[in-house]
Amino acid sequence: MKLKSALLGVATLLAGVSTAAAVDRTETIRFERGATFKTLAGTIRGYDGVKYQLGAAVGQVMSVLFKPRNNACYMNVVAPGSQAAIHIGSTAGNEYAGNLQASGNYTIQVYLMRSAARRNETCKYSMTVEITGAARAAAPAGGDAVVPGTNFSATGSIPCARAAGQPMANCRFGVARSGSGSARVTVFWPDGGNRIISFEKGIPASFDQSQADGDARLSFNRNADLFLITIGAQRFEIPDAVVSGG
Repeated sequence: MKLKSALLGVATLLAGVSTAAAVDRTETIRFERGATFKTLAGTIRGYDGVKYQLGAAVGQVMSVLFKPRNNACYMNVVAPGSQAAIHIGSTAGNEYAGNLQASGNYTIQVYLMRSAARRNETCKYSMTVEITGAARAAAPAGGDAVVPGTNFSATGSIPCARAAGQPMANCRFGVARSGSGSARVTVFWPDGGNRIISFEKGIPASFDQSQADGDARLSFNRNADLFLITIGAQRFEIPDAVVSGG
């Protein structure tokens, strides 16, 4: 009986090491000669995702259509030399199209949300990647913005509600990240105006309080990868990935 318990303990320890050591595998996407797109399929399980790398240049247009069979499965797009995503699938959806602002290897990261990864779920998916247009010379650096024409590192939409008793709607957002979990998330109300929520060390810390807010306070709860934030009667659901870019 003691031997059986000892073996069980070793097996449990090894299982923990396997999970901790889980890493994304890297694959390179190469088009056939003369082709501008490629469709591929794959499977991921648990914490083991995939990072697809694809070379492209300034002036070209990249589009990605991602079709997962698991609703907790998403893809992010990361620009060359950056750790921050220019497209966050969990908030912006399974399609991406953009005019590229940098030359180099773009990364398309396929992953399961942590809640699904912890359950060791599987995701089968197909993905079509297309690159069109001619390359051009890089424009001079003009700041830290990643999304063209904005001061934001990424944009998308999140669930939000502006008044007590109001059902959740989709609000556009833009996030400006400054590293180490610091970020400013600007949420745009569908009927006009916006709200800015500041994060420090990955945690909601403050908001753009004005006299009109009265004694409103910021509070939040966490549900897996999601921050459920309340400011007075206003409500927001902001995923970790918006702040971290991962």
